[in-house]
Amino acid sequence: MTAHTDTPGTVTTVYKVSGMSCGHCEGAVSGELSQLPGVTSVKAVAATGEVTVVSAAEPDEEAVRAAIDEAGYELTGRA
Repeated sequence: MTAHTDTPGTVTTVYKVSGMSCGHCEGAVSGELSQLPGVTSVKAVAATGEVTVVSAAEPDEEAVRAAIDEAGYELTGRA
């Protein structure tokens, strides 16, 4: 599990996502996760399959899973 506080009021969580292979994939995942409440930034990296989410509080894992599923990919866990 990777979730830690960067600055007061923010939490960074890194997720593992399968199926991303290009910039379009990164954009699709980032776009869906960016819509979750409290999320301030998202960085998806297809080469590593990791998605870093910065938010006001740790995101609800089921909401994260649903957003990634909506983008057409699969949440496989946390990095």
